Amino acid sequence: MRVLSVTHGPSVPGGVFDEVVETSGHTLERWSVPDGGTPDPAKSYDAVMVFGGSMHPDQDDHFAWLGSEESFLKDVLADRVPVFGVCLGAQMLARAAGAKVGPASAPEVGWLDVELTAAGVSDPVLGVLARLATVLQWHHYTFAVPEGGVELARSDVCSQAFRLSQRAWAIQFHAEVTLPMISDWAGELPDDLPMTPEAFVARANAEIVSSNDQGRALCAAFLREAAAG
Repeated sequence: MRVLSVTHGPSVPGGVFDEVVETSGHTLERWSVPDGGTPDPAKSYDAVMVFGGSMHPDQDDHFAWLGSEESFLKDVLADRVPVFGVCLGAQMLARAAGAKVGPASAPEVGWLDVELTAAGVSDPVLGVLARLATVLQWHHYTFAVPEGGVELARSDVCSQAFRLSQRAWAIQFHAEVTLPMISDWAGELPDDLPMTPEAFVARANAEIVSSNDQGRALCAAFLREAAAG
């Protein structure tokens, strides 16, 4: 398959998701939205993955390219191209689907639990996770589940995942993240952390194998669904 990885900066790549695409023998292409350029038409891709970033999904006055990304994601949804969004990518998918995005009632930063809903347990993608999973959270914003969508997971603070009938999945947590990415983020945004950067990275060392296993399983399940047509 031809898979597009959509990113928002050098420290927020596709992590283990990109790895799974390549090791599975698919063709991986990348679009770093802030760098400009235009991807091919949405329908030319077999699957699209959209990842995180430190910006928020309503900051068009600071990041004019958010509008072009929304337009592309609207085409992805309209053309029913399988798509998976992570954190900012999930929020942008919600925005493209017409749902509200905005500040969460509280930020979530750290290794926290998310719980699958009944729909999540039976979902062919999210259902590869345990019903209660420990994941890396790093967000200040959240999304409303788009009209017609199904909520797949929640935390104590907000919705954590949804699915749309257009073969679109979105998660608020960072299943794609690698240890080098976490180290970069801790250095770039130390004031976001609930502990020292050193302690945060030490905790990541203890959690990263399980997290990466979860991320690889999610991406593999998504690719299976995309390939199934």
